[in-house]
Amino acid sequence: MPLLAEPLRLAIWNADLSREGPGLLLRDLRDGEGAGLVAEVAAVAPDVLLLTDIDFDHDLVALGALAARLEAAGLSYPHRFAQRPNTGVPTGLDLDGDGRLGGPRDAQGYGWFSGQGGMALLSTRPLQLEADFTALLWRDLPRSRMRGGDPAPEVQRLSSDAHWVIGIEGGPSLLAWNATPPVFDGPEDRNGRRNADEAALWRRYLDGAFGVPPDLPVLIGNANLDPERGEGLREEMRGLLKDPRLQDPLPGEATVAWDQTGPMRVSYILPAAGLTVRDAGVRPAVEGQRHRLVWVALDLP
Repeated sequence: MPLLAEPLRLAIWNADLSREGPGLLLRDLRDGEGAGLVAEVAAVAPDVLLLTDIDFDHDLVALGALAARLEAAGLSYPHRFAQRPNTGVPTGLDLDGDGRLGGPRDAQGYGWFSGQGGMALLSTRPLQLEADFTALLWRDLPRSRMRGGDPAPEVQRLSSDAHWVIGIEGGPSLLAWNATPPVFDGPEDRNGRRNADEAALWRRYLDGAFGVPPDLPVLIGNANLDPERGEGLREEMRGLLKDPRLQDPLPGEATVAWDQTGPMRVSYILPAAGLTVRDAGVRPAVEGQRHRLVWVALDLP
């Protein structure tokens, strides 16, 4: 009987790795904070880990410090990827209409400073950026939900954080994103419409609107959108979950608990239908963390 190869284990965690100013995450990691986070990642030992809500710095120093902490716990991630997200990037416009410029809601994505609460990948395998839609204007998404009276159609990007297609050597391609919450707005529902379109981008991508998609995609990200509960245009998430090109290994599993809404599902890993899922799970809540780590183990062709 032939031996089965080790599965590829993917994970996403919207961990608490954002701070109120640049450099503070690095300070905290060097001061020993985050022991529970390191232990949780070590318990799963993913081959590739997507972290959302992690502050970006130009030389990935904080990410390197986190990788060093994980290495001390027995996990080696020699391959890392992050790019400057849209969070905190100034638009020069008063997007929130408060009469002032430079506020966190005037940026391309909510943030007090450029790079606050971005995304990053840690991997045991080489990674390659295959496509980047972070700079795509919202109005340029086919069938965009942007309205004609939007305050910044010439400037506003779709991604509140980022949208990447990342190839894993010898494995699938990750379609990674971290969407804005569909709340904190008014009756115009701008955040709700943008949140839905951040998910919709991947359906357009799989349809071929931006070129030929990869043969074996895996959607992985924090959609900030539950298909059944809470605010948001839930039909967009339902469409992704029902898409015959994808599979859902964790149907109905909550990944976060909010005081106002209770348990919700907002973080997802949706492998291509042609991939075999060996196992999958959502970890128990960790003290001090609202979001839970989600993982999937895949047999590679």
